[in-house]
Amino acid sequence: MLNIAVMLNEKKERVIMGIDPGTAVMGYGIILEKGNKTELISMGVVKMTHLDDPFLKLQRIFEKTVVLIDQYKPDVLAIEAPFYGKNIQVLLKLGRAQGTAIAAALSRNISVTEYSPRKIKQSITGSGNATKEQVAAMLQRLLNFKETPEFLDATDGLAVALCHSFQKISTGGKSKTYSGWESFVTDNKTKVKGLAVKTKK
Repeated sequence: MLNIAVMLNEKKERVIMGIDPGTAVMGYGIILEKGNKTELISMGVVKMTHLDDPFLKLQRIFEKTVVLIDQYKPDVLAIEAPFYGKNIQVLLKLGRAQGTAIAAALSRNISVTEYSPRKIKQSITGSGNATKEQVAAMLQRLLNFKETPEFLDATDGLAVALCHSFQKISTGGKSKTYSGWESFVTDNKTKVKGLAVKTKK
């Protein structure tokens, strides 16, 4: 019986999907956890540069995220939180893109965890101020791949997934996890209320 228990424990697997949201390019990375080992399954980008309508961009984010979830069947979605810069409009657009990807995951009953850009960089490189290039180089070493993606958004998405994999213990409130739409609404009452007001005729 002990041997069977050990074998079952060794076969424990988890698929993690990471997303770096964007309104021009959305990066994603998918990894497989096998016990203490982590393998790269896929990474890439979803381009929206050919679309002018901001709502069509959101539609593409939603549809492509759902397609990726249906294809790779992740157990969890890890997503990067919007970074506040000097331009509030950019933050608003990123927030919409992130919210759309979260909604896509929740529509498939996939739990979602959010990480700050600094937390992700620190998890991968040990420095919260690392550059995109430094993050990509470290990912190549950690996951044993040589190809350099056309867009660093792909490795950014992959970094989010690996960051989540590294969180073996409680993150002490540095990340937010939503197990479904109800828990998201409960934790974001003001955001949801704002959306409800805007959609009323």
